[in-house]
Amino acid sequence: MDRILVNGTEIPSAAVAAEMQYHPAPSREKAWTTAATALVIRQLLLQEAARMEIVADSLDANDDASPEEGMVQALLAHEIATPEPDEETCRRYWSANRAKFRAPDVYEAAHILFPASPEDTAAGAAAKQAASETIALLQTDPSRFANLARERSACPSAASGGLLGQQSRGDLVPEIETFLMAMEEGQICPIPIATRYGHHVLRLDRLIRGAALPFEAVAEDVARRLRSQSWQRAVSQYLRILAGRARIEGLAFDAAATPLVQ
Repeated sequence: MDRILVNGTEIPSAAVAAEMQYHPAPSREKAWTTAATALVIRQLLLQEAARMEIVADSLDANDDASPEEGMVQALLAHEIATPEPDEETCRRYWSANRAKFRAPDVYEAAHILFPASPEDTAAGAAAKQAASETIALLQTDPSRFANLARERSACPSAASGGLLGQQSRGDLVPEIETFLMAMEEGQICPIPIATRYGHHVLRLDRLIRGAALPFEAVAEDVARRLRSQSWQRAVSQYLRILAGRARIEGLAFDAAATPLVQ
């Protein structure tokens, strides 16, 4: 990789390599670029803080932030000003994004787990076969679900006939929830569901769709989102200004696509 310089100050390759662990990416090249970009941003901000003689705000004894991070935070607090969203703006955002402001879906389900590691092909095939056979039995007599769960399931819920209790969206693995949200109450899924735990026989007992929440219930959340969006836009614009007057070598730097400093 080329040497990376920010106004003549080098960012060592070792520092980029160490930073990569915080930027997972589909490829090593993408991770390297993202990590290098983050360090260039950090260097731009530290250099600007030094130029303006910004000192770190006093850090709380329990704060893990380093003095350099404190300088960056102090610089951004000094330079970035964002407007407070008024009620009309908040209401417009809420009205246009009502799907984001709903009570969570709540459901009750039961399952029978046939365990298998994702890496064990033979065990996975055996678990899928056992789950399919169990589904065939239940199609003949659904009332056997609890007894079959007690006899066959490898999950602790077997003791309660496979009952998982009341859950909210996000509580269970996505593969199971995808099927649950498409099933009817009382339905047993006609195919085994594969997850990282094995294969599942699944039954949906109850589903309550989350209702849309009124503005008054989410007003502060709406305002918080708008503050965050406004702050990120302002920081991005500020970084473009710093980058535009800096000399950056060894990296194609796009301030508009950079990870923002929090």
